[in-house]
Amino acid sequence: MAFPLPSPMRRALDLAREAAAAGEVPVGAVVTLDDAIVATSANMMRADHDPTAHAEIVAIRRAARAIGSERLDRCDLWVTLEPCTMCAGAIALARLRRLYYAAADPKGGAVAHGARFFALPTCHHRPDVYAGIGEGESAALLRDFFAARREGE
Repeated sequence: MAFPLPSPMRRALDLAREAAAAGEVPVGAVVTLDDAIVATSANMMRADHDPTAHAEIVAIRRAARAIGSERLDRCDLWVTLEPCTMCAGAIALARLRRLYYAAADPKGGAVAHGARFFALPTCHHRPDVYAGIGEGESAALLRDFFAARREGE
């Protein structure tokens, strides 16, 4: 039996689709506080000409401004792709309470793959991590996006 996706992950997937339509890698992120959405973003690297404008980074920045604190210790992050090392570092620095992500990223991820950032002894904060929520839909978005880019080359 399939369970419906939690609304923050549904919103993150919608943002990922919007990113793909704009030519960005389809990743969306949502920050919640007490189950209410306080910030969202899709990847914006191309639009902003900023290699650090990953969906997670932009959503974390927006959440910190919205809450008025650099500490997001009562917040959760929902993202459609396993965070990279840069984003995992930002998650730890923001002290996010929980991380929910959809698709694994064996090549660039740093939570369950690669650096496994939260397991490093130099990581001072480790959120609770929940993987695979909406994985199929997110993985399909990514596969279709990159297949279309390869066909266009």
